[in-house]
Amino acid sequence: MKKLFFVFACTFLHLFANAQYSNTKMEVGQKAPELAYEAPDGSILKLSEINKGRILLIDFWASWCGPCRMSNPGLVKFYDNYSSKKYKSAKKGFSILSVSLDKTKQPWLDAIAKDKLTWPYHMSDLGGWQSAAAAEYGVQYVPQCFLIDANGIIIGKYNRAEDCEEDLKKLLKKK
Repeated sequence: MKKLFFVFACTFLHLFANAQYSNTKMEVGQKAPELAYEAPDGSILKLSEINKGRILLIDFWASWCGPCRMSNPGLVKFYDNYSSKKYKSAKKGFSILSVSLDKTKQPWLDAIAKDKLTWPYHMSDLGGWQSAAAAEYGVQYVPQCFLIDANGIIIGKYNRAEDCEEDLKKLLKKK
């Protein structure tokens, strides 16, 4: 009886935790809302322009977020592994768009440099938790990621970037 109770309790806690951290605003199959915010150099990046012909992982994060910073080395390896591969229906391949929930610019820039986030697409409105991008995407915790296809359709949502690997592998061109 104790074993049965323990299994039930563990299952309940697992389901509760997943429900608590599930983004219900964005759904697979939906068009990814436009994002247009400042890059570190002050220019404006637009999701629709970056995404044209490219599979994109939108990664919401912040320099002050411990779990984000701890997962960044894995994200860099992930990018290095998948950015140079060929994909079906994505002539421009794969990249990452990092959307920061920082409130000040210098810590954001310092984290990009320190964590060696070498992909070219970084943006932020420096709104912190009041970020318009986070509100648009229903982001209530970081890190949080969305994989979108070359047509801007959400094909997956994840708590960690590496969780999208199986979905991304399905989009690879066969040799």
